[in-house]
Amino acid sequence: MHLGAPDIGLTTLTEVASALAAMADAVSLPIIVDADTGFGNALNMVRTIRVLERAGAAGIQIEDQVFPKRCGHFSGKEIIPLDQMVQKIKAAVDTRRDSDLQIIARTDARAVEGLDRAIERAVAFAAAGADLTFVEAPLSLLELERIATEVDVPQVANIVYGGQTPDPGQKRLAEMRFSLVLYANAILQAALKAANEVLTSLKADGSLARVAERLASFEQRQQSVAKNSWDALERRYDAHAN
Repeated sequence: MHLGAPDIGLTTLTEVASALAAMADAVSLPIIVDADTGFGNALNMVRTIRVLERAGAAGIQIEDQVFPKRCGHFSGKEIIPLDQMVQKIKAAVDTRRDSDLQIIARTDARAVEGLDRAIERAVAFAAAGADLTFVEAPLSLLELERIATEVDVPQVANIVYGGQTPDPGQKRLAEMRFSLVLYANAILQAALKAANEVLTSLKADGSLARVAERLASFEQRQQSVAKNSWDALERRYDAHAN
């Protein structure tokens, strides 16, 4: 969304850290950060964890694709050797300062080597110290069930609208023992659809009247950025008022 480019590993660590710091300033909820491959080898991973933890991450996801990575639901993925990924996970675990910082280790081996090898990797990731593991792009409910059953740490499911993994709903995923569900791209896809409809209508009609229901109210916009809090600060530090 930031670059207007596809998910093919074009972002840098500093760009991700900058976006994270802005989010951490704006919200009080824990933030999980997609750190892709850690931006290099195990040494790069050390710096990645330092930078993202300092910027406000509560959890950091790393994966075993060859750098630069690509979206987990794209074709043509490649993965690094298992021993290299294990060392990257160990580097991440050793580097974090806060033991509550969650290290989430993802494997894209399902699309490259099959589900059995992907599960083997997830088990190895857990043994290396990952707090959660994430087998990307399973193709069926049976595969989802196997992952959650055969890997003995909390699991992540990634539901991409239009992607390869079926969506059984949060209740069923919880019953399968998944601990976290990502809805990757959902907000992006919603924003794209609404923006296209609003701009197309505006071009055709010269007015927003026909698509007003697609727009947040002016008050909702101000509420979403906590304008009242900024107004209060402005009053507090108004030299003339004091």
